[in-house]
Amino acid sequence: MEVTSVVQLDQTEAKDECLNLSLRPLQVSDVDDFMVWASDEKVTRFCTWEPYTNKEDGLNYIKNKVVPHPWFRAICVDDRPVGAISVSANSGNDKCRGELGYVLASKYWGKGIVTRAVKMVVDTIFVEWPHLERLEALVDVENVGSQRVLEKAGFQREGVLRKYFILKGRSRDMVMFSLLSTDYQS
Repeated sequence: MEVTSVVQLDQTEAKDECLNLSLRPLQVSDVDDFMVWASDEKVTRFCTWEPYTNKEDGLNYIKNKVVPHPWFRAICVDDRPVGAISVSANSGNDKCRGELGYVLASKYWGKGIVTRAVKMVVDTIFVEWPHLERLEALVDVENVGSQRVLEKAGFQREGVLRKYFILKGRSRDMVMFSLLSTDYQS
């Protein structure tokens, strides 16, 4: 019985955290919260970057990459950043496509937070960027949790791109997911 009570408490906490979920620009003043997930090896396992080891590098990343990015948001619980989500625009003949990326502090995994954040992005990105017809995400085949996030958010799994990407010195198979503007219903 105690196990059941713990599970119910965790589900209640997860619902409460999702109720207080918001997206906002990540700011230089958020560097301490950024460092929580950016320095965690569990979090960065499937990221293109290595864990940050000092605050100065984190500050430089926020100033030089995050602030000028056209669509980069902090995933916040009670207005405190616990992760980040972004849409990267393509240009030229590829401007109809954008790539979704996200990261979340490991303490918050399994609570539906990223799924809700992805849905929040989908609710706005096709309106904010009317030229966008396709939102896509590439996920490492071993990152099953991230695949579930996208499926729950309504993305379609299109297939595996074999040996598509070199990540931390190893060529990796990636799963392509997409959501079209015509799939989205507000």
